[in-house]
Amino acid sequence: MPQLYELVNSYKPDIVWSDGAWESSTYWKATEFIAWLFNDSPVKDTVVVNDRWGTDSDCTHGSYVTCADSYNPGVLQARKWESALPLTNNEWGYNREASLSDFLSIQELLTDLVKAVSTGGNLLLNVGPSKEGVITPIYEERLRQIGSWLQINGEAIYATKPWTHQNDVDNTNIWYTASKNSSALYAISLSWPSSGQLSLGSVTFTNNSEVTLLGNNGALQWTNEDDGVRVQLPDKDVVSSQWAWALKLTETQALIQQRAPRKHGFKPRFYPRVQERLSQLEKNTPSRRV
Repeated sequence: MPQLYELVNSYKPDIVWSDGAWESSTYWKATEFIAWLFNDSPVKDTVVVNDRWGTDSDCTHGSYVTCADSYNPGVLQARKWESALPLTNNEWGYNREASLSDFLSIQELLTDLVKAVSTGGNLLLNVGPSKEGVITPIYEERLRQIGSWLQINGEAIYATKPWTHQNDVDNTNIWYTASKNSSALYAISLSWPSSGQLSLGSVTFTNNSEVTLLGNNGALQWTNEDDGVRVQLPDKDVVSSQWAWALKLTETQALIQQRAPRKHGFKPRFYPRVQERLSQLEKNTPSRRV
């Protein structure tokens, strides 16, 4: 524990990520450290911590929770959470005897990433360097693949929030995110439909709705159906993204409703004289100090 005090004082981190869940928090004196961290440390106003401070704190205490390795609940959680995911099958260090089948595919990694962000979580991806500090080619390939995907589809991931529906009601391969200001909705499909048409069961379009595919130019054709919306995708050969495709939806019925200001009290268009009188009374009423 003294080393943690030194690390915080010397480097002033934004996150302190502990992994000491083998004994109780009192054994590690974690409660004393966290009390100092949030009350007296140089980062007390900015720092966040995870939940792995003892056997009695997992999935309970912390600025956010990680619960267990590769945790991914698949539904929106009441708290901020994080999926701590190794690139190989539950191996957190470098294993020179690992075979290709031991590593998660890019499709599996993107599935975890999309599901995590859609349900309000983060993805913490573990990469184990060799004893010489070398990131081996398979790790490098996966990192570059995720990076190239985010260059195209990052708008649907960064600075987004969970939407009303996380998973589409009809298509389990579609996950939703929304922009912070509710100006856009993103439908991320983990598979490419063989028909070339994508059905969205959780959204309703208006006459002004528009659909685009991130990484490609031009609006896509769509039709409102009884069971949702059907979107005509472009030819797959001209699509920028190789895995997991993000549609950007604007002016959907739900987005318009979310942006509409909430109205309280009398409405001028229904009660113009009453509203006018109330406004006059407001102006003429002297302020009172309590």
